[in-house]
Amino acid sequence: MSKKVLTTPIKDEDLKDIKIGDIIYLTGTLVTCRDVAHRRLIEEKIPLPVDLNGNAIFHAGPIVRDHGNEQYEIISIGPTTSMRMEKFEKEFIEETGVKLIVGKGGMGKNTEEGCKTHKALHLVFPAGNAVLAATKVEEIKEVHWKDLGMPESLWVCKVKEFGPLIVSIDTEGNNIFEENKVEFNKKKDEQYELISKQVRFIK
Repeated sequence: MSKKVLTTPIKDEDLKDIKIGDIIYLTGTLVTCRDVAHRRLIEEKIPLPVDLNGNAIFHAGPIVRDHGNEQYEIISIGPTTSMRMEKFEKEFIEETGVKLIVGKGGMGKNTEEGCKTHKALHLVFPAGNAVLAATKVEEIKEVHWKDLGMPESLWVCKVKEFGPLIVSIDTEGNNIFEENKVEFNKKKDEQYELISKQVRFIK
């Protein structure tokens, strides 16, 4: 199987053949964007200071070294739990035109609808690999909203083959976490019935 690399700016047609469970890599612009930035845009109606149309965001709070003169270095950049942004993500996708949302764990119905309607993907970066992720950041091009503190600032990163990224929600709204829950619960119920028959003598 060939290695799938998406390069920003990303268009709808770039995503049409990508399905849940696929593994992709990202080259181009990746912006860290988590709780407070989502709330500022959606609840406070404060426009983002960076254009996300066709680009990617990362639910992450990086550790950054400041070298002075607006020169920064990513030391560690691990994903934070995406579900924290669930209540905002559909509207966020609609307002920004973002195409890739990268984070940890799954997301729900709101994000499914946003991805299906506006042709975007949610992807999972494997947890526990924050230092590895930092090696894929070639440079920090700029930073915005530093008043929010290091984790919540918008760090605009130039990345090369950032990943692996596992597609958890595709442009049809399919959700690998929800599908796996159904399958795993079915297997659990089958095993429960089997074990119950074998230990029914225990009261």
